Amino acid sequence: QVPLVESGGGLVQAGDSLRLSCAASGGYVSTHTMGWFRQTRGKEREFVAGITWDGGRTTYADAVKGRFTISKKTMVYLQMNNLKPEDTAVYYCALSRRLEAIMANEYEYWGQGSQVTVSS
Repeated sequence: QVPLVESGGGLVQAGDSLRLSCAASGGYVSTHTMGWFRQTRGKEREFVAGITWDGGRTTYADAVKGRFTISKKTMVYLQMNNLKPEDTAVYYCALSRRLEAIMANEYEYWGQGSQVTVSS
């Protein structure tokens, strides 16, 4: 098991910024592919952003390109700028043992989720 713990969610207004953080013990973040997903009630968990194990490649969902940035060192971060009400969701950090991953079923370990609410 690889416990992942997210932090940094909250309630903001449209146009504001937030940074989510995700920590894992044992140095796993720096050596594994990491991703962020989000989920709203009644919908499937959707991919937001991913970063390869070596940090050399990042991938984003079209809905967040140009607004969100994923990065990692010992922790993985999701910098969210110009937030919109449609970004409201529970955000999950995930770890994959693959070299690159964008599908939820390619990730083996998940955090507990952090609520992000964007008011209009």
